[in-house]
Amino acid sequence: MINKQVATIAAALEGIQDGATVLVGGFGSVGQPNALIEGLIEQGARDLTVVANNAGTGHVGLAKLLAAGRVRRIICSFPRSSGSVVFEELFTAGKLELEIVPQGTLAERLRAAGAGIPAFYTPTAAGTKLAEGKETREIDGRLYVLEKALPGDLAIIEARQADRWGNLTYRASGRNFNPVMAMAGKRTVVQVQEIVALGALDPEIIVTPGIFVDRIVQIDAAQPGQ
Repeated sequence: MINKQVATIAAALEGIQDGATVLVGGFGSVGQPNALIEGLIEQGARDLTVVANNAGTGHVGLAKLLAAGRVRRIICSFPRSSGSVVFEELFTAGKLELEIVPQGTLAERLRAAGAGIPAFYTPTAAGTKLAEGKETREIDGRLYVLEKALPGDLAIIEARQADRWGNLTYRASGRNFNPVMAMAGKRTVVQVQEIVALGALDPEIIVTPGIFVDRIVQIDAAQPGQ
């Protein structure tokens, strides 16, 4: 019997190594798996590379992970936003490496990783500083940049519902980066508000098939991330 539900966040994150690349779902604070981020802080892995849409706000969630000194490098589209005080302090002090990736390119690099595509050409960032050091190619008179897929050792995401096989649904804008990150993680751990019986989810509303999910933890709506 396939049952991907685990009882605790600690069990879901067991075995994450120092130096791992961690994909963190969400768009700002929406759909960000704060309960799993808290668990990652408690788990203790260090020297992490984090891939996310932004670099955290305030002192919760991703920002709290940065403040704990667990992240060596962050790959994101929007490092500076309202309330991104932790990122700015660490980056200014030289304690955090940064790679900026245009948002559409970030999504496609993640999708490519999940689809088994090692790299792709895109016109985005051609002729800019973001293309420095990358292979470029002219195709039909237009310059393109070669971007590599972006897999993660771990993807931590948030979903609305799951069944024991790991099929997932999302609520409104909570969908954002979560589905592509689920595909791109070598291990994908999901925090969900509700786990339903097998067969209860309408196949037409399942966004992430269970084949991309390894572990599920049910998080009460009152806990962080919901």
